[in-house]
Amino acid sequence: MSDSEDLDQARDLDSSSVRQCWICFATEEDDTTAQWIQPCNCKGTTKWVHQGCLQQWVDEKQKSGRDVKVACPQCKTEYIIFFPSSNKLVIFLDRVDALVYKSCPFIAAGIMVGSLYWTAVTYGAITVMQVVGQPNAVEVMDRFEPALLLTGLPCIPVFLITFKMVQWEDSLLEFLRKAGPRLPVLRHFLPAPVANESGTNNETVVTEEMSCTRVFTGALLLPTIATITGDLLYKNTIRSSVQRTLLGGLTFIIVRGVIKMYHKQQVYKRLRRRRILDYSPSIEEEFSQ
Repeated sequence: MSDSEDLDQARDLDSSSVRQCWICFATEEDDTTAQWIQPCNCKGTTKWVHQGCLQQWVDEKQKSGRDVKVACPQCKTEYIIFFPSSNKLVIFLDRVDALVYKSCPFIAAGIMVGSLYWTAVTYGAITVMQVVGQPNAVEVMDRFEPALLLTGLPCIPVFLITFKMVQWEDSLLEFLRKAGPRLPVLRHFLPAPVANESGTNNETVVTEEMSCTRVFTGALLLPTIATITGDLLYKNTIRSSVQRTLLGGLTFIIVRGVIKMYHKQQVYKRLRRRRILDYSPSIEEEFSQ
């Protein structure tokens, strides 16, 4: 071995023997009372660290939980953390705390489901009062068993939301478009598909994005709207509040569906006449105004 190699090896030994904390970068000369440890497989000066500095660093890493494993950021060696033995009371309290921590998500989910259920029950009872009438609502609900009421009342908002999600206007409008050319009355409103230059039908698909909030709001407001419509249109002709509400709801659904179908058909006819024009500065200036 040459003298230069011996000198390099001696320098490496001297540098590795110097203790420097990789967290606070202090050396033995800076703090002679600090406790030094070598908790990982690092070599050189990075293998040394103050006990107190590493304790604070571990506390930062275990903020989310004491069970989080902490490893050296350089060599990825997991630190061996020793805890002194606890008495039986502390062990029992730790287990209770862990059990409560794990069960809280399920308890919260149960509370949310229960809240939704009782909200649906309350809404169902209010709907029955609107349809039957408040004086007769209690008498009607007393005829049924409590278990049947607790099962049937929350089904009312579920049924209304499900019915609201059915886009029956689109299916009926599609059927009328296919049957329109065969019926003289519908030819003006529902013209046949236009053929393009290649001889194929130029069909335009009109899609409407379903809004969850709109479906939810429209479904839950339907009984109220049906009651108001029935009282306005059939109060002098029909005495039964149930029949008035049903006819009012049916009238509202049909009128709303016809208006919606008319609007969609007009949009459909407008889109069918859509054309992409050849570029021209004059045309660009005309459409930009």
